[in-house]
Amino acid sequence: MQKRWNILSSNAATVTSLQATLKINPILCSILAQRGITDYEKAKEFFRPSLEHLHSPWLMKDMQKAVDRIIHAFEKKEKILVYGDYDVDGTTSVASMFQFLKLLHEPIDFYIPHRYKEGYGISKIGIDFAKEQGFTLIISLDCGIKSAELIAYAKTLGIDFIVCDHHLPDSDVPAAAAILNPKQVDCPYPYKELCGCGVGFKLMMALTEKLNLSTETYLQYIDLVAIAIAADIVPVTGENRTLAFFGIQKVNSKPSVGIEALLNLSKAKGPMSLTSLVFVIAPRINAAGRMDDAKKAVQLFIEKDPTAAISFANILHSDNTDRREADSSITLEAMEMLAADPNNQNRKTTVLYNEYWHKGVVGIVASRLIETFYRPTIVLTKSGEYAAGSARSVAGFNLYEAIHACRAHLLGYGGHFAAAGMTLATNQIESFKAAFEAEVAKTITPDQLIPALTINAEINFKDITASLYNIIKQMEPFGPDNMRPVFVARNVKDAGFSKVVKDLHLRVVLKQEDIILSGIGFNMADKFSLLQDGQPIDIVFSIDENEWQGNTNLQLKVIDLLPASSVQSD
Repeated sequence: MQKRWNILSSNAATVTSLQATLKINPILCSILAQRGITDYEKAKEFFRPSLEHLHSPWLMKDMQKAVDRIIHAFEKKEKILVYGDYDVDGTTSVASMFQFLKLLHEPIDFYIPHRYKEGYGISKIGIDFAKEQGFTLIISLDCGIKSAELIAYAKTLGIDFIVCDHHLPDSDVPAAAAILNPKQVDCPYPYKELCGCGVGFKLMMALTEKLNLSTETYLQYIDLVAIAIAADIVPVTGENRTLAFFGIQKVNSKPSVGIEALLNLSKAKGPMSLTSLVFVIAPRINAAGRMDDAKKAVQLFIEKDPTAAISFANILHSDNTDRREADSSITLEAMEMLAADPNNQNRKTTVLYNEYWHKGVVGIVASRLIETFYRPTIVLTKSGEYAAGSARSVAGFNLYEAIHACRAHLLGYGGHFAAAGMTLATNQIESFKAAFEAEVAKTITPDQLIPALTINAEINFKDITASLYNIIKQMEPFGPDNMRPVFVARNVKDAGFSKVVKDLHLRVVLKQEDIILSGIGFNMADKFSLLQDGQPIDIVFSIDENEWQGNTNLQLKVIDLLPASSVQSD
């Protein structure tokens, strides 16, 4: 699928000023400027993360209320229930908060709602469980901000809530004992993009200060915070970047017993990065909730015995294998359905239904379909008496608004700009499909149906040096709003040794002027013909290292290539 090449620009005066101050390649200064790093002090904080850069937890609205309510619970020996969502952010939040509080207070337990029996967030089943077991304080993590009615119901049962959440609040906020959420309109906390585990981390930080405990009391869980940041796709900027930086250090030097068991089972090689946490750890945790019960993910994280941890890790690994098999088979079936549809190529949307598909992977399948058919996509399956499913969008298109416009055909829906879920009667599927197609066709722009490839800067091969790459490595951890830099090089030619590998991948050896660099383009075998006629090409890539037989060299990780000067850049 051809992409639009969008080459970013930077303020020339800012780049010049940074280059004079930092004495590094102006291309890197341009990339820093694009990321809001515009002076020496910001650059120093960016390149030299420090735990001292973390904001005071007391700046968060209701932090004093939350701490006072928890200490009151300690004094009165109340039973405390730590409650969290079934995804990575929720389970890491619960695991860290549960362990932290258990060091200080004995009558405590945790609760993860079942994805299919209870659904997302706070559930009536969960509150009734708390009442039956005598809990009088629930600390919710990564959920609760949209549960005003259920939290009010809990209050009638004599149960208080402390809500730790990072989702956007509605106008009607819960009447909780305390709400910790930096996205509240009147919350003065300076950094707004914490994940749920990050908000819980700030509460642990405040309790540690209040009780005059060692900082290690909460810092020992910073590896779980890093995993949550990686999996929840929050911006890797500011405080998140600091937490991720030190969390990854702990994963690589002294991981918890549970994390170490997962790493060993997955045969992870080399030090973990934020990206490798996304692909190695996160899927195995998410699979627990997708295929069965996410409680076992928390049990893994809190386990202290290595043998027991391996047993839990094996269960998660097995769930992930099942998830992958379901994902692959359903994606194949979905592709076959689209191939058999004569009108498929003319549509602006994809909406598919099969009553036998596994509900836990339909969102993943929707994302897979977008990789081939770049358009808003909904995958539905049977859920009880109804159809339910997940929707995924393309960059820049407000999926939630399009679904909202078709609400007459739905029983329920929720989500945000890029992803959503819905429930509908099975006899409404075709009418919803038609309405959704009409709404998207009316509102989506032609450019939004072509994936954009964001490029940070143009570079010449002669500027790709070890010193340049060493500075790029110091820009890690990479993630949203701090992605690995992407470059374009113009008028490059095949040096005569490029080839297709395993019928899928493209191994390139390229020359620009008198500099030769090699690289790999995964799943790009179809581009090989562009290299065979000896004509110049323009190539988009990131810079990576390749280790072979003890030798380490820079290589290009090819993202796209086209005949030279054939691209209309945005």
